Amino acid sequence: MTDSTLDLREPHERPRAHGAAVAPDALAPEETAFLQHVPSRVVLTLNLVLAVAYFVMICFAFQHGNALLFWTLALTEVFHLFQIASYVHTVWATDRDRAFDPDFDGDVDVFITVCGEPVDVVRRTALAALAMEHRGAVRVHLLNDGLVARKEDWRDIEVLAEELGVECFTRTTPGGAKAGNINHALARTDSPFVVVFDADHVPAPTFLAEVMGYFTDERMGFVQTPQYYANHRDNRVTRTAWQQQTLFFGPIMTGKSRVDSAFMCGTNMAIRRTALAEAGGMCETSIAEDFLTSLLVHDAGWRSVYVPKVLAQGLAPDDFLNYYKQQFRWTRGSLEVVFSYNPLLRRGLSWGQRLQYLSSAAYYLSGVVVLASTLLPVIYLFTGQTPIVTSTMTLALVFLPYIWLNLYVLQRTSAASYSFQAISFSLSSWWLQLTALVAVLTKRRTTFAVTSKDVGDGGQANFLRLVLPNVAYAGIGAAALAVGLAREGLSPSLIANAAWLCVHIAVSVPFVLAAAPRRAPRPQGAPDVVDLRERVQTARPVLEEAR
Repeated sequence: MTDSTLDLREPHERPRAHGAAVAPDALAPEETAFLQHVPSRVVLTLNLVLAVAYFVMICFAFQHGNALLFWTLALTEVFHLFQIASYVHTVWATDRDRAFDPDFDGDVDVFITVCGEPVDVVRRTALAALAMEHRGAVRVHLLNDGLVARKEDWRDIEVLAEELGVECFTRTTPGGAKAGNINHALARTDSPFVVVFDADHVPAPTFLAEVMGYFTDERMGFVQTPQYYANHRDNRVTRTAWQQQTLFFGPIMTGKSRVDSAFMCGTNMAIRRTALAEAGGMCETSIAEDFLTSLLVHDAGWRSVYVPKVLAQGLAPDDFLNYYKQQFRWTRGSLEVVFSYNPLLRRGLSWGQRLQYLSSAAYYLSGVVVLASTLLPVIYLFTGQTPIVTSTMTLALVFLPYIWLNLYVLQRTSAASYSFQAISFSLSSWWLQLTALVAVLTKRRTTFAVTSKDVGDGGQANFLRLVLPNVAYAGIGAAALAVGLAREGLSPSLIANAAWLCVHIAVSVPFVLAAAPRRAPRPQGAPDVVDLRERVQTARPVLEEAR
């Protein structure tokens, strides 16, 4: 057993060799159903109207109780109303038609970012990149950050590059994490377009054919495609991480694209070099470099488009620690945008773009709101104080239609892919989000120690300490319930608040279970890459003749 400190600003959720993605095959229709969102404006309008009605009832129709608790409740409802309104605005319609030239032949530099991933994972991605079809020149580069990240096997990537006949850029001076790695490669290449893949995201042969034609629009800054997790069936974490992604890469990104607010997501994207140059390169001041760079590109007047087709397959975080670190970086990076690059003050953005960037970043303030909501029943059970005074039945008649319609809209817009576990992970991450918020406000670099254990491929060490706040809440809630029962017995108010307490605890159960240790399953043979080699050999003569 060894102890190590992991810097959350570096890309450390490294996929294991076992179960790695191979060249993407055709997916079953149910696998891509999340991309087929057809908005119902009647349902969305009803959702918004009911949300406004619920807000008005809570704030003005009921007698106020404890003043502090009431204003806490009111502020949480303002946040919820903003979230609902911005979501309705986002998914109100799908993207408009865009200019597309299937014969577009601009030269492309393909960047595969590497930071200690297993060589066979990188090999699969590189071979798939070499097999991509395009009328122009395609140069594949391995962006090797293994040396600056002090990975023992960093030289293996250079050997791999020589084996495959591609160029390897190995940084010797650290800085800027993934953004610095990309900027280092930008200074050593000159193609007018750049395509970026993470080391584990294997592109389809048609990736460039489906993406590059959008650059016929001279103001098109970048094109983003979905992230698909090929290992989403492996365990609870991979499955839930994917279910969360389906909502984002389905209706949300499609809707954002409608108002030129689709943003870069770190991989599976094509970028115009001049647009990136006007934004100052990939932003190295934020750990969510893709999100902030997108904001700066849009602020400079460039457009973007989201292509709702699975054109690459990668790997989800395969254990709870990697999931936790990924979510922390996304949270902290997004909150940095709110506090340091306020979208509302960016004059180059339209008001639609400002709303979209603000809603995306402000989502991670949910931790404050969730904590406030979970504390209200606990406070009542301990003290008998409430934010509003009304009967349980009246409150239920107002609340139940409101929450049911919210859940229905989520299910309808995500093609029923957004599960209870996805909701659990989202709501139960309140401590993670609070920690990130404090780190942003105090400008503190965040690290934490991890005890590593050899559990084998597919196993997981004990990460229950990451969910101790959720466990502590259950314990405090049990104590509060005992105090409330001693004070007033089974009164209607106590039953109602005890029910809410149980709901909050139940929602956190999948999140807590995902952090528990598990044994490794029986190892299975990793898929080979013969099919990819054949594709490369078949594609090269055809492409050379076409060029």
